[in-house]
Amino acid sequence: MKSLDRNFLETQAIPIEMGGLLQALGEFKGRQDLFRHQTPQILESLRQLAVIESTESSNRIEGVTVAPDRFKELMLHPAKPRDRSEAEIIGYRNILSQIHTTPDRFEISEETIKKFHHEIYAHTDIPGGNWKRQDNTIEERLPDGRWITRFIPASARETPFLIKELCVRFNRLWDERRISPLLIIPAFVLDFLCIHPFTDGNGRVSRLLTILLLHQAQYEVGRYISLERLIEQSKETYYESLQMSSEGWYKGRHHLKPWWEYFLGILIKAYREFEERVGVVTKVRGAKTALIEQAIERLPSTFSISDLVRACPSISRDMIRVVLNRLRKEGRLICKGTGRNALWEKRGNIHR
Repeated sequence: MKSLDRNFLETQAIPIEMGGLLQALGEFKGRQDLFRHQTPQILESLRQLAVIESTESSNRIEGVTVAPDRFKELMLHPAKPRDRSEAEIIGYRNILSQIHTTPDRFEISEETIKKFHHEIYAHTDIPGGNWKRQDNTIEERLPDGRWITRFIPASARETPFLIKELCVRFNRLWDERRISPLLIIPAFVLDFLCIHPFTDGNGRVSRLLTILLLHQAQYEVGRYISLERLIEQSKETYYESLQMSSEGWYKGRHHLKPWWEYFLGILIKAYREFEERVGVVTKVRGAKTALIEQAIERLPSTFSISDLVRACPSISRDMIRVVLNRLRKEGRLICKGTGRNALWEKRGNIHR
């Protein structure tokens, strides 16, 4: 609510560099249709991988994890969850898939926000979809083990009103179409996180809302490249920018620039990776082969097959072995050792 006040937004300075980011993202958006019509099979492979990576990263940011082999089983085959972590992972995957498939069926409302939260916990015994009943704080554990309070969100008593007002103000600005959606979306997400309406799961709901709104604004890169993975990879900067932009939020004296810059930077990085992946895939034998080779490029100079399996959760271990053996025969990889303890070492560029 605080960030989506028109008078407040008009006081936020947009530096020239940010204008350049907005222009670049407009150009990326314009090229989406070209890729969609020329490479449907490639895009389907990227879409499947993105759902898996997004589910893993968004949950892992919040400390919700399962063993790699079990995670892959949960993603690729129907499986009954064995514990709360597995149940939350399945719930996140299910609602994320709905967002990717039919984003226009959701509107920004209290009901949608509650639904996303409910779906995350749908396979647990936790009653999701309810606003917090007690005040909460956002804390951080320091390397020495001490906990510090990073931010004090809105109170439980204020939460229902603030969320309702947030949705009303967002929809008003969205319908007016006078301000770029790439500025409105992160402002909405920042306010949501500052309200922190749920006892748990706020970060994951905020990322689901981000993907939804980008879809509705026709910035569809999150369908093919995991924004959650990119956020996890830059987690320190993610939290730093949120903290800087939330200071003074309750009194409307905060500054959106740090969070805007982070948000736009993540989108730029995602679009660059998207175009790079599509460009590489079209030059090699198949989508899965290209995805394996790209994963190898991103791994350290020496890696194990287990490292590569974790980097390619949507691809079978047998397929990975086929590509590794081909690259070894071509002299681009060498294998040291045998069995589970074998290590692979890169020799020059993987792509030719």
